[in-house]
Amino acid sequence: MPKLKIFVGTMYGGALDVAEQVQPLFEDAGYAVEIHDQPTLDDLVDSPTDLALFCVSTTGSGDIPGNLVPFVRDLEARSPGLNELRYGLIALGDSSYVDSYCGAGRALDETLQGQGATRLGERLEIDAMETFMADDAAVPWVEEWIASQQLKVA
Repeated sequence: MPKLKIFVGTMYGGALDVAEQVQPLFEDAGYAVEIHDQPTLDDLVDSPTDLALFCVSTTGSGDIPGNLVPFVRDLEARSPGLNELRYGLIALGDSSYVDSYCGAGRALDETLQGQGATRLGERLEIDAMETFMADDAAVPWVEEWIASQQLKVA
């Protein structure tokens, strides 16, 4: 059974809630799912990761949430090269912060691609000004992502 790892960057739990809500969709598609809410780079590179999903909220002025900072720092410092990694990204933000809207997700996306990883499909950006419950946007996006990227294995 292929493995999907969901890496969460969150301050108040919104991104973790999204991860937990979409987990069954991937299990139904045939994946063994692991959620990493205190992720380390080793969680990504030390054991097989067939597919990754990053659920990342933005804090402050477009900053990476504190629980994801060590992961991102190690990713940038170690430059592990992620040419085999296929991933999706869900960024949570608030468009009233115009210049930093979804800044953490966008920055992580750029870093992952700089390491050679391949994003499958478009990044989902969820605006707290338009969507009160982020999973209301994430669940249909994941369903479509699984179908459009032909990720179903079961």
